[in-house]
Amino acid sequence: MLKVILSVLLLALVTTLVGYQQLQATITSPLNIATPVQFEVKKGMGFNQLCKQWEANNWLKSCWRYQVIAKLDPTLTDLKAGLYQLTNTSVINNIKKINNGEQISFSFTIIEGQNLREVLAAINSAPHLTNNLNTEQLSQQIVGEKGHLEGWLFPDTYHYHSGDTASSLLKRAAVKMQQTLEQAWPKRAKNLPYKNAYDALIMASIIEKETGLASERPLIAAVFINRLNANMRLQTDPTVIYGLGADFDGDIKRKDLRDYTPYNTYRINGLPPTPIAMPSKAAILAALNPPQSEYVYFVAKGDGSHQFSTTLKQHNAAVKTYILNKTN
Repeated sequence: MLKVILSVLLLALVTTLVGYQQLQATITSPLNIATPVQFEVKKGMGFNQLCKQWEANNWLKSCWRYQVIAKLDPTLTDLKAGLYQLTNTSVINNIKKINNGEQISFSFTIIEGQNLREVLAAINSAPHLTNNLNTEQLSQQIVGEKGHLEGWLFPDTYHYHSGDTASSLLKRAAVKMQQTLEQAWPKRAKNLPYKNAYDALIMASIIEKETGLASERPLIAAVFINRLNANMRLQTDPTVIYGLGADFDGDIKRKDLRDYTPYNTYRINGLPPTPIAMPSKAAILAALNPPQSEYVYFVAKGDGSHQFSTTLKQHNAAVKTYILNKTN
């Protein structure tokens, strides 16, 4: 009798040991993929459905073993919808990645100086971003009020997940721009030619488009503010180009400077009606705190920098040096 009992106990021990070894092998078994793959967990997908799909893809040998493990650890069945990158680590690790909602993160960058048309074009090609934008009521949709969205999207890189909406992304950019402007406006210099913070945003957008050199932004701001304070027209080409819109062919002509648009600062007094691009924080700070300067003119040198002048005579000489001599 004792021998029978010992035999049964030994058999149970062996069975338990084999079962434990199989369990450990299953837990540590890698997902059978050579390179990382993207896998979408759709809303409502259950654990058994996921397991069967992976088995059908030959990513794992047998589904039932993982169903047994899921009985022992029910948290494995808590699947969060989204797009995931699966790797050839263990099957369990890949499932836990889904349990934790560790989705693939995509990025969208608004570049300093981009205009709204360019941002929207980039939105159209952003991967896995749902474009739900209402182009006819865009400002209302993003900032909650009627107006023009130009200038209100802060240049930065924004991360998102598959299925996120373009409106939610742009709302984040708009909030960041509003916060940046609200924080900078109370710290502005005195005697600036602005009625409100929106005027400063318009000026910052012009500064952003006028120079690619960060170090020149303050002086560019000083020139424009000096001109406005002296009741001089801004006469800046980027506003003219913006006013031309899709009609601009890449070459600004004298005719363009003569033709009237609300943005042609060769024809209008003061600032244009809206920003012309998305300004950086540096451009906003330059617009609100320009250095003391008597400069009222500048001309491009052709290397990305500008020659600044205080008198028309100096400016004409600079134009002759950097513009006329190059075209002759």
